[in-house]
This record gives sequence, C-alpha cells and structure tokens, in this order.
Amino acid sequence: MSTEPQIYPRFAGKAVLVTGAGTGFGAEIAFRAAQEGARVAVHYRSSRTGAEQTVARIEAIGGEAITVQADIGTWDAIKKMADEVWAAFGTLDVLVNNVGDVSSEQMSWRDLTQEALDSVIDIDVKGTLLMTHEFGERMLEQPTGGNIINVGSTVIVRGSPRAPQYAAAKYAILGITKSYAKVLAPAVRVNTFAPGFMETERLLNRADWKSGRRETLISQTPMGVIPPPEFVAGTCLWLATDEAAHLTGGYLLADGGFNMVGA
Repeated sequence: MSTEPQIYPRFAGKAVLVTGAGTGFGAEIAFRAAQEGARVAVHYRSSRTGAEQTVARIEAIGGEAITVQADIGTWDAIKKMADEVWAAFGTLDVLVNNVGDVSSEQMSWRDLTQEALDSVIDIDVKGTLLMTHEFGERMLEQPTGGNIINVGSTVIVRGSPRAPQYAAAKYAILGITKSYAKVLAPAVRVNTFAPGFMETERLLNRADWKSGRRETLISQTPMGVIPPPEFVAGTCLWLATDEAAHLTGGYLLADGGFNMVGA
C-alpha cells in the first residue's frame, strides 16, 4: 500500500472522468481526484499502458478506478464511452476535458501542415465540444447535475508563433465553455482551467525547452518556478467543488503570474 495520504475529501462519493489521463497533467488530475475520495474513470486513446499505470496508482491508495478508451474526435465513440462510465458508476459528477493535441513536435509556424491543423481541430475543438455536449446533456438529466472542466491554455493570452493552430484551438475552447455554461445552467457548471507551463514529460523532452527556454520562462515568472503537473491538479479540480458554486463560464488562470490578464 502507498503511504500517500488522502488530501481533502472534496470528492468523497463522487464519480470523476478525466480524459487523456494516461500521461501528464491528466494522470495527475485523476490521481488527485482519487486522493480526494472520487471514483475515477481514466480515459485514454492510445496510451493504454499509461492509463493502467494511473489506475494502479489510484488502487495503491485504496481508491477505485476504471479505464475507458475512445477517440474523442468521434461522436459515436464518445457516446459509447459515456455509456460505459454510467454503467460502471451509475452517475458522473465531474468531467475534466483534459485531452488535447499540443503539436509538440512543431517548432515554428512555418512547419504547419494540413495534417497538424486537422489533428488539433479534431481533438481540441471538435472533441471538447462533443464531450461537453454529450456528457453535459446526460448530466442535465441527473438530479445532482454535474460539473465540466475544460482544460485550456495560457496560449490564448499571447498567441503562439510556434503553433498558431494550437492557440486557435484553445481560444475556441472559451467559446465552447461559455456557450454550454449558458445552456446547461444552473444544473451543470462549465469552466475553463488554464495552467501555464508545467514540466510534463512531453515538455521536458522538447528541443526548445532543453536549449534555454526553461530558464528564460522561469526568469519571467513571478513565482520563480515551472511546476510539475501535480502542483496545479488540485487548483483545476477546485472548479468542480461547492466552493466554486457561483462560478460558470469562467476562465481560471494558474501560471505563477507569467500572464497577468484582466481588469
């Protein structure tokens, strides 16, 4: 048994689905939800081994988790996954739409391809919209409603000279969030969580990260650190707690002060 403790029982008795939870930020959100008492559905598209490792981590602390597989660019696959989640848990209280294509291999806007553009739009825009639509509609039918958190990005503040399609897709998520926040209210709240740079395995392996960009960004971040993903997983999940009960259609930025936006 792991000695890692439960943290806060904010999700005791709740059921949570996290997409893209086999690796990176998604895996840490799923694990944190379990630490807080949730039963967790761990979604993956291709990284089955990673998803199983996330489930094993959850089970090691006495938690309950299942894996679900789907290509979220396809509505039929999303419906099938929703059926599986409700069959397993009987309810779903929180959906975290974390999965996203970040075009990490692309180092310059000049390297854009039709394939890279289509992939980002299919997963980040179509996938997020269809997930929010399908799961939000089902949550509406529950007496307890539900919460949807769309993982966005701080890239919408500054744009992305590296991968413009990524910035475009993440900006679209704001429109999806606001639209469904209106149609699903008051039973289902929908918000966007925007983490800044996090030292995921994918980022650590990026060429620009290893050649000075990390140090440059740290020097521009008031909190002075680029955190591991588990550092902000609890902040993301806060949006689905009762403490955030009057917050919907919102955009929560957690980036150590790198981008300071607003009034």
